[in-house]
Amino acid sequence: MIVQLFARWLRRGLDTYISLPLFALALLAGLWLLSWHDIEQGRERARAAAVNTVGEILGTYEAQVARSVDSIDQTLRVMKYAVERSGSPGALTELAREGLLPPSMVFAVSMADRDGMVVASNPRAQPLSVADQAYFLYHQQRDSGGIFVSHAQRDAVKSDAHLHFTRRLDDARGNFAGIVMLETDPAYFTSDYERSRLGERGMLALVGADDVVRALRVGDQVSYGQQLPAGGVDVDDGVKRFAAARELHQVPLRVVAGLDENEQMAPFERETRDKLWVMAMVSLVLIVGTVLLWIWAWQGARNRTRVRRARETFAAASAASLDAFFVLREVRDAGNAITDFRFIDVNARAERMTGMSRAELCSMTLLEMIPEAQKGGMFQLLVQASEDGGVHEREWENTTQPRYPRWMQKQVVSVEGGIVAIVRDITERKLAEERMLHLAHHDNLTGLPNRIRITERLSQMVADGGSVMVAFIDLDGFKLVNDGLGHNAGDELLKVVAERMAGCVRAGDTVGRFGGDEFVLMLDAEGADQSARATAVIERVRHAVLQSMCVAGQEVQVSCSIGVAVYPHDGGDAETLLMHADAAMYRAKDLGKNNYQFYTREMNVNIEEKLRLMEGLRVALDLQQFHLMYQPKVDMRSGRIFGCEALVRWDDPARGVIGPDRFIPLAEESGMIVALGEWVLRTACFQNQAWQDAGLAPLRISVNVSPRQFEEQGLVDRVARALADSGMEPRWLELEVTEGVIMRDLAQAVEKMGQLRAMGVFLSIDDFGTGYSSLSALKSFPISTLKIDKSFVRDLGRSDGDEAIASSIIGLAHRLKLRVIAEGVETEQQRSFLSENGCDELQGYLISRPLPPERLALMLNPADLIAA
Repeated sequence: MIVQLFARWLRRGLDTYISLPLFALALLAGLWLLSWHDIEQGRERARAAAVNTVGEILGTYEAQVARSVDSIDQTLRVMKYAVERSGSPGALTELAREGLLPPSMVFAVSMADRDGMVVASNPRAQPLSVADQAYFLYHQQRDSGGIFVSHAQRDAVKSDAHLHFTRRLDDARGNFAGIVMLETDPAYFTSDYERSRLGERGMLALVGADDVVRALRVGDQVSYGQQLPAGGVDVDDGVKRFAAARELHQVPLRVVAGLDENEQMAPFERETRDKLWVMAMVSLVLIVGTVLLWIWAWQGARNRTRVRRARETFAAASAASLDAFFVLREVRDAGNAITDFRFIDVNARAERMTGMSRAELCSMTLLEMIPEAQKGGMFQLLVQASEDGGVHEREWENTTQPRYPRWMQKQVVSVEGGIVAIVRDITERKLAEERMLHLAHHDNLTGLPNRIRITERLSQMVADGGSVMVAFIDLDGFKLVNDGLGHNAGDELLKVVAERMAGCVRAGDTVGRFGGDEFVLMLDAEGADQSARATAVIERVRHAVLQSMCVAGQEVQVSCSIGVAVYPHDGGDAETLLMHADAAMYRAKDLGKNNYQFYTREMNVNIEEKLRLMEGLRVALDLQQFHLMYQPKVDMRSGRIFGCEALVRWDDPARGVIGPDRFIPLAEESGMIVALGEWVLRTACFQNQAWQDAGLAPLRISVNVSPRQFEEQGLVDRVARALADSGMEPRWLELEVTEGVIMRDLAQAVEKMGQLRAMGVFLSIDDFGTGYSSLSALKSFPISTLKIDKSFVRDLGRSDGDEAIASSIIGLAHRLKLRVIAEGVETEQQRSFLSENGCDELQGYLISRPLPPERLALMLNPADLIAA
């Protein structure tokens, strides 16, 4: 196997279209490697030449400086000898007269006594003290017997900097008697700078043994005083140089010469660019030539490959294809008419499809194998394909031969003297298409027809004529199960309800799932008898849904509200019938749920009113039509008002004051509850702070948080902004959240409540007892209060069941160290029961109706108490 694979790749490698680019690539790589090698050698030669040039320049510069320094030292020695011999400052005048002093245009010579006063100079200059100069102190403190070279410096007489060359004077007893000096411009030592050799950024420098520059020239710039690194040969001016230095004999100085690396390497770089350009052009010519040759070779190889693959494809198709290949030759009668086809060759797939061997097939004709072909149209198709030529395709459903596939796709190609038939089994594809069609028109969860199929079926029933009854069904209480027990429990409930509904309908009736917890019945109601039976079906469905069921290990019960519309009385098309049935369903809900209502024209009025409310709600917040009322909360033990609940009202100009029970569900449905809830929160915080600023005792204000608000990501930030903008302390704010909202996503709810509690805000669970909170979840909530729902408070004193629930909630809360507040308290009987069972707080009409802020302020006077 490995040998065969290697041989195959070797054969491919010998193809011109593969070997040609490889050879060209190798040639190109070789040329570039040689070029880079030549360039690198040239670079090294250029650098070596630059280093040699620096050495030559440095040697010349060293000789020039050495001669200058020797001349200066010789002058100092003559001056020293003359002054020590005569002991008189007039010795300089005598030396000048004899021509033994250097030119005064370049050099200035002088003599200072032991006190540092300059007593003689040439040319003549003003008296000056040099007692504090480094060169004077150097000779005064030591008898080195050598020459001293100072830094370039200015003095009180000369504004230009000069270098001072000095020697010590001794008296007859060998004691310090002063110094002789020779001064010159630092530029004197770099005046031999030749631009033709050193370039624009070359360097000449004279450096002391202390690495301080005495004189430096770079191009036309002369400077001094730079501090070089120990033993350094270049200044830090951003220019890279070839540089070298040499020490002067018997003088503490070294000379430095340098050449700009870029200037010295510029000829080499130009030469390199020229070489690279030539190489680029050669490479381009080579690449273009190779590409043209490769295209020619590739086209030839592709033609050969096409021929080879065609042969291989034919061999594979005829031997191991998933399609069945039948090669047939025409059988003609004396009149040259095709009477049959004889099998000439088949592949293995054809043998498996027919259950016959190749030898068996080749010994018979088509009509001998399939006599029904002449009646079913198959034979005529083959004859037409053979006579007309070309390619003919067709899908065929087999209904007569059970041993053959049910669905086949036939492709017939005309060849000389016969045909080639290619047969493919497409049964699985057809069945998959049927399944996809079923899924497209049926609900995945319940298996019932979906909205698309419902609309199509209802349109067909309307088109067929007769009376059709459409029932739109919505489950009551489904949301509570779905939120409390989870979506899996909700799905299980929907499947049980769907099975019950399907078991109630008659043959010819249709039940489908419209979406969510909504279902649709389409019933034949032609004639009085059928109409009564259809109504009976609706009642059976309502009764079946009402039966309790066990989901997620818990016994639950839901009901349904049903709206009914009848064709043609209530609408002439499917869309209108469904819309009217939906309106009737909402009427059934308004009448207490668990009933069915037939559509009437007055129901459209309710829909229109809802739409008008929705439209008004969209602008009510911008037009400032909302206001808050505040219902006080009383502590059972002290009787004092300790807090209040903020309740929103809508002042509609056309309808007057609208209660929250009418517009809050619409705000939730439309999403406007988020903006409205934020307005309520901010308004309540500013009002509470205003009461405190007015000197009233602080109280805790409660604000309801809707499910939509609580699920918003920015809830915590909005609360923080409302507190910061109003200036109210977090401890005077309490947020009320229903337990059903918390149980939707317990982990996220606990995390969000923890963030609010960490901020200092209090939390309470509203309408406790109506949801499905487990004790394990309840103990993890960071809450301070449970609010007993008013449905359990309403019948306290009259209902043993409600009293048991209320007392259980109070006991449970106290064991969890939570306070309990009862809402909707309206009678003394209710308050007495709650007081006897340890309820902590009250809220309701017995205490006060919701009040505007100015009226509640009167009740917050510390002197006013509410009797407990």
